[in-house]
Amino acid sequence: MWRCRRRSVEHRRGCAGVSRPSERGAAPEHVLDRIVRTKRAEVAALAAHRDALVDEARRTPPARDFAGALASPASVALIAEVKKRSPGAGAIRPELDPVRQALGYESGGASAVSVLTDQQYFSGSLADLRDTRHAVGLPVLRKDFVLDPLQVWQARAAGADAILLIVRILDDDRLTSLQALAKELGMAALVEVHDARELDRALAAEARIVGINNRDLSTFRTSLDVTLALLGRVPDDVLLVSESGIRGPDDVDRLGAAGVDAVLVGEWLVRQPDPSDAAAELSGRSRAARHR
Repeated sequence: MWRCRRRSVEHRRGCAGVSRPSERGAAPEHVLDRIVRTKRAEVAALAAHRDALVDEARRTPPARDFAGALASPASVALIAEVKKRSPGAGAIRPELDPVRQALGYESGGASAVSVLTDQQYFSGSLADLRDTRHAVGLPVLRKDFVLDPLQVWQARAAGADAILLIVRILDDDRLTSLQALAKELGMAALVEVHDARELDRALAAEARIVGINNRDLSTFRTSLDVTLALLGRVPDDVLLVSESGIRGPDDVDRLGAAGVDAVLVGEWLVRQPDPSDAAAELSGRSRAARHR
C-alpha cells in the first residue's frame, strides 16, 4: 500500500515524488532503462581517462579473429559465457572463477568466450575480461551495454577481441560509428537485435555479425521462436548468432537445423558442474543451410 505520513509536507505533493501506479499514466521503468542510466554515469566518469585509455588500447596486442572463429559451415559455433548473475535470473554462481570457467570452456571445444563486464547488475568486471583474455587462446567478447566510443577504447585496452552493440539502446548514427571504431581497432562487433525493425536497422548499418537475442530486455521473457522467426531475413553472408534461453544440446540442435551459425550460452553452462563437459555437450553440433 502506498502511504506517507499525513503531517509530511510531501504528502500533499504525492509522497515525496513517488507516484502511485495509477498516477500520471507513467509506465514503470524497465531494468534496461536503469542499466542505460547507470552506463551513462559510468561513461561520464570515464571521460577524464580518455587519453590513457587510447594510449593503452593502441599498445595492446592485435585482436583475435572473432568472426573467423564462428565461421564453420558444418557445425554450430559456441560462444561460452562467463556469468555470475543477471537481473532476470539473480545470483547464478557468485563464487565463479572466470579464468577457471573459461579454461574449461576452451578445453570443451568452445569457439569463443563472452565475459560480462558490468559490475552493478551482473557482478562482472574488466578485470574478469583481462584475466580471461590472458588465460585462453580463444577470441573474447566484451559483453556490456556500450553507448559511447570511450567504452570501445576501454574494451580494446582490456584486451577484448569483440564488443556487443545492442541496437535497442543506440540510434543509427551511433550504431554505425561504434561499429566503425571497433573495426578501426581490429575488433569485431556483435550487433544484437530482438525484432524485425531492429534487424533491419542492423543490416542497414552493415553489421557483419548479428545476434538475435531471444530475451526481451524490457520484460526478460525468453523464447527461441524469436530467432526462428527472424533468421530468414538475415543474408547468407552475415554471421547469425542466437543468444539467450538456450538450455542444452536439444536447443542447439534445433537452432542448428534452422541454419544458425553460432549460439551464445551463459546461464545453462554456468549451472553445470563441469564447464569443460558442459561446453563439449554444446560444441560441434551439426548445422544445416539457413532456411530462407
